[in-house]
Amino acid sequence: MKVLVIGSGGREHALAWKLAQSPAAERIYVAPGNGGTGREAKCVNVPLPGPPESPEGREALLEFARQERIGLTIVGPEAPLAEGIADRFRAAELPILGPDKRAARLETSKVWAKSFIEKCGIRTARSRVFSEYSAAMHYVESYFKAGQQGQGPRSSSPDISSLVIKADGLAAGKGVVVAAGPDEAEKALNSFMKGGTLGEAGKTVLLEEFIEGKEVSILAAVSVRPGKKGGILPFIPARDHKRRFDGDTGPNTGGMGAIAPVPDFSAAAEADFSARILKPTLRGLEQEGLDYRGFIFFGLMVRDDRCYLLEYNVRLGDPETQAVLPLMETDMADLCAAILKGGLGTCPLSWKPGAVCAPVAVAEGYPGPYRKGDPLIMDETRLSQSGGRIFYAGVSASGDGPLITSGGRVLAASAWGADAGSARAKAYAVLNSVTFPGMDYRRDIGAAYS
Repeated sequence: MKVLVIGSGGREHALAWKLAQSPAAERIYVAPGNGGTGREAKCVNVPLPGPPESPEGREALLEFARQERIGLTIVGPEAPLAEGIADRFRAAELPILGPDKRAARLETSKVWAKSFIEKCGIRTARSRVFSEYSAAMHYVESYFKAGQQGQGPRSSSPDISSLVIKADGLAAGKGVVVAAGPDEAEKALNSFMKGGTLGEAGKTVLLEEFIEGKEVSILAAVSVRPGKKGGILPFIPARDHKRRFDGDTGPNTGGMGAIAPVPDFSAAAEADFSARILKPTLRGLEQEGLDYRGFIFFGLMVRDDRCYLLEYNVRLGDPETQAVLPLMETDMADLCAAILKGGLGTCPLSWKPGAVCAPVAVAEGYPGPYRKGDPLIMDETRLSQSGGRIFYAGVSASGDGPLITSGGRVLAASAWGADAGSARAKAYAVLNSVTFPGMDYRRDIGAAYS
């Protein structure tokens, strides 16, 4: 079988790597891919005339799948899903993993997703929606004033210390701000609603109470078709570290590293997640009559073994995928076939014991304007001795020469260990095998569990 993976990041590299392990996968095409995917076993990059979400990109992908008789297409990033690429492929009777455009609203519209969450009775933070700046600022002032007086609507604590501001639409990981006071909230709202820094994505905002707790990410396989009973199969839990600097300080990013599994995600919390979030989500997808065959991401906040749903993503998480897939023993091609056929019940997941740590190396300046065009210098001997591997993201290649930085998040160093401590030690040994000018990374990914 020929497989087409759409995307160019570290998630797509990890996905292509995992698929290449399947005897069923003859060749994996990655469109457009990156410098790392092009050098992976069984993998070939496919150049596109435009981004996968653009009209010309979508049509080129459709034509390529037809001509090459692709047996399975998997959509990595959210933008092509938002533009309905799964709908186009299914209309052409081409097998594809990804939700239809209607279901993709779980990620493409924070407002629609919140409505879905509340309709399903899923435990979540309380929130308000605003499309006018003055009304949003009035709410901000009353929210923090109520907190100072020990009042206000709270799911988790009577002390209102922060407010979460979410842009309604897709914002490439830049649409969420945790404001510690009214001044920070005003700055974010000015940027989103008046400054237009996120375009149309920030014109409508969701103002959400801040819930103290520990973040957990759970990826899952989903197989739901209109009029049929669906299935959902969760993966092992992971934890992303979103803040730029050590100690969870600095601005939010697309993710500075991940660990899997999560030692402090208890059996009680897992049961609560299943009952209060996972199963209601499946029922909601069925009741809405959506075509959702693909993967879903649950962003959770866990407090006292109670799970609150912060957000959905309608695809695998990045960098969580780089930590989770190395632990998966199930054949990925078999899992994808079960999703397409609606047979998740006959495809149980199995996992390797131990843990994986995957810190991310970024370019100088990230998450702001960053430098690019720097060569990666590899110590192949040290990399081999580390026992881990690199999943590339923001890199390009020219022939057999060195990889060149081309994005903010350049790579993830992923390593398995018998426990979280050994996995972390190996992962940082992987990082020590590569360097490029301005390279930086957090030094504390997984440190709390070592």
